[in-house]
Amino acid sequence: MNGVGMLRILRRTLASEPLLSAGLALLLAICLFAWLGPWFIDVELAQIGAAAARQRPGAQYWLGTDVQGRDILAALVLATPQTLKIGFFAGFIGLGVGTMLGLLAGYFRGWTDTVIRTVADVVMTIPGIAVLVLVATNVRSMTVLLMALIVASLAWMYPTRTIRAQTLSMRERPYVDIARLNSIGGVQLVFTEILPNLLPYIAACLVTAVSSAMLATIGLEALGLGPQNELTLGMMIFWSQYYGAILRNMWWWWLPPVVVMALIFIGLLMTSSGLDRLVNRRIRVES
Repeated sequence: MNGVGMLRILRRTLASEPLLSAGLALLLAICLFAWLGPWFIDVELAQIGAAAARQRPGAQYWLGTDVQGRDILAALVLATPQTLKIGFFAGFIGLGVGTMLGLLAGYFRGWTDTVIRTVADVVMTIPGIAVLVLVATNVRSMTVLLMALIVASLAWMYPTRTIRAQTLSMRERPYVDIARLNSIGGVQLVFTEILPNLLPYIAACLVTAVSSAMLATIGLEALGLGPQNELTLGMMIFWSQYYGAILRNMWWWWLPPVVVMALIFIGLLMTSSGLDRLVNRRIRVES
C-alpha cells in the first residue's frame, strides 16, 4: 500500500471517530508547544534568579514568576517535554514487555502461561505506589530517565494480562489454523499472524499505559521524589507546595502546570476512548 492509500485510510478513520481526532489534535498541540516553545520563549528565564521573584502575570512575564525568580512560562516550556518523555518512555517499555509476555503466554499456554500469569498476578497484588516510593527514596540522584525506568518496572502486568486474553482468542481463529497447515508455527506464527492483528488493540493499550505512567510519575514528584535538578510538571507543583504558593495566593505558580497536565490527560482519555471504539467496532465486524 502506497502513502496516498494510507493517508486515505487514516483520513477515513479519523473522520469516523471524532473523539479520536480531537484527542490526537489536543496531544499534537501540546507536543508542538513543547517542541516549538524554545524557539519563541527564552528558556534561560527558567533558571533560578533569572527574573524578578513573585511577579504576577503581566506584559513582561505572561504567567508570572515564582519565589526563586523563575519565569513560569519558560519553566512550562522546559517541564512539559520532560513529563511527556517520562510518560511515553515508561509506557512504551511497560507495554513492550507486557505485549511480548502476553503473546508468549497466550499462544504457547501450558507451563509458559502458568509462569507468566502467576508472576503477573503476584506482582499486581503488591501496592505499586509503595514499591515506587521505596525504590525512589533509595536512589541517590534521580533523573528523568531513571524515573521513567522505575515507573516502567511496574507498568507491564496489566498489558500482559490483556494481551494474553486477546491472544488466547485469536489463536483459535481460522487464519491461524490455515497458517499452521502451511507449516508456520511457533514464534514465527505469533509475530506474522497474531501480532499484526493485535496492533489496533495494542495502540489503545499504549495510550492507557502512558496515562498510568504519567499518573504514577506525578504522584512520586508530588511527594518530592522526582528529579530535583530537572524541571517537570510534577516538580513544578511540588516546589509550589513546598514554598506555600496556595497560602501566598500565588495561583499563577501552581495553576499553569495543573492545566497543562489536565489537558494532557484529557487528550489521552479522548484518544483512548476513540481507539477503544475503533477496536471494538473492528472486532464486531471480524466476528
